[in-house]
Amino acid sequence: MSVRFFMLRLLCLTAAATASSFTAIAGTPDIEATAPYTELSLMPPSPSGLTVCHGFGCRDHTEIAFSVADRAKLAQLLRAGRTSPAAERRAIAIAVQWFDLRIGPEAGTAHHIARAGHDQMADADSQFDCIDASRNTTSLLLVLDELHLLKYHRVEQTVARGALIDGRWPHATAVIAELAGHEEWAVDSWTHAAGEKPDIKPLAVWLTEGGL
Repeated sequence: MSVRFFMLRLLCLTAAATASSFTAIAGTPDIEATAPYTELSLMPPSPSGLTVCHGFGCRDHTEIAFSVADRAKLAQLLRAGRTSPAAERRAIAIAVQWFDLRIGPEAGTAHHIARAGHDQMADADSQFDCIDASRNTTSLLLVLDELHLLKYHRVEQTVARGALIDGRWPHATAVIAELAGHEEWAVDSWTHAAGEKPDIKPLAVWLTEGGL
């Protein structure tokens, strides 16, 4: 295994140290939620747009503006999730899928692959590592929250697993939590290629997965 690949995968471990807290009341992002964006010199996400991270470790930034039509599309997609928490998670997965297709042409990531790694270093700006993917997904979730489109969930802090010494590669994911019962769910888009739906599974299960 090359040193370069080792360092690339180690980047994902920094997500644990830079994970942000997203526990604001729906539609009202707090100062802890915006702090990580300041640290990365990014504008916090809002209904008018957000900054997409790509290139591994949020090295490259692309500003994406949301039009009235974009916001209407998100509202349409989330409308299908109004009946239950499970339905809302399915709607969130479809919204993340739509978002990936929406940003691809502008960010140059329209053909990104699942689990991008060492073999993609020569064309890293068109790919996402787990830091990019978890940050982008969390940004979209915050936009949905600000638009009052989340009925059953709140946006939580990004979570990382794995530390090499435990036999697992470091990896990070976006997280949502049910308002009733507080069960947490991983929303992991790095594990899928362009235009595919993310994995949404109980965070407790996600934390046990992964391996060298």
